[in-house]
Amino acid sequence: MSDDHTRVQDFFGSRAADWDRRFPDDGPAYAAAVAELGLREGARVLDAGCGTGRALPPLRAAVGPTGLVVGADLTPAMLRAAVRAGRDRDGRLLLTDVAALPLRSRALDAVFAAGLVAHLPDPAVNLRELARVVRPGGVLALFHPIGRAALAARQGRQLTPDDLRAEHNLRPLLTASGWDMTAYVDEDARFLALATRAD
Repeated sequence: MSDDHTRVQDFFGSRAADWDRRFPDDGPAYAAAVAELGLREGARVLDAGCGTGRALPPLRAAVGPTGLVVGADLTPAMLRAAVRAGRDRDGRLLLTDVAALPLRSRALDAVFAAGLVAHLPDPAVNLRELARVVRPGGVLALFHPIGRAALAARQGRQLTPDDLRAEHNLRPLLTASGWDMTAYVDEDARFLALATRAD
């Protein structure tokens, strides 16, 4: 296991048990972001870096009983918290690295990724892996329930020009990884970047 993986597992593993209690009001923001994907009944979607699975219920509601919902996360404790919350009923949970997904190429219609991009060890390569498992024309949502400035303030840091989620950095990163950015929202109440899988 790489040092990056160990750091991610240590960080999230120690916080998994009370993660949902720390952020109890995020549900509506998750549901609104999932709605932006425009998923149809029967669609196949991955929640990449699913954590405690907060996006799984709205994803299941969007794709219906005939759709496929998969939640993938690197941290066992987060997946155990998802099971305790009953969210495994809304999607299949996989303990895996989103940088090396055990999924066929072009198998999915969409990827939802909440808070993921900042934790990727090699964002260009890792976003390319997400593109690999999505059909051409499929959709990626990079989401956070608060915007960049609000998150920086919560973490006691300043926003800098090299922030990965800044539009001027994210757009070329997505393009180089096989995605075309179609929407970008960065406000106090949410961060959402939508991209379409290039042909």
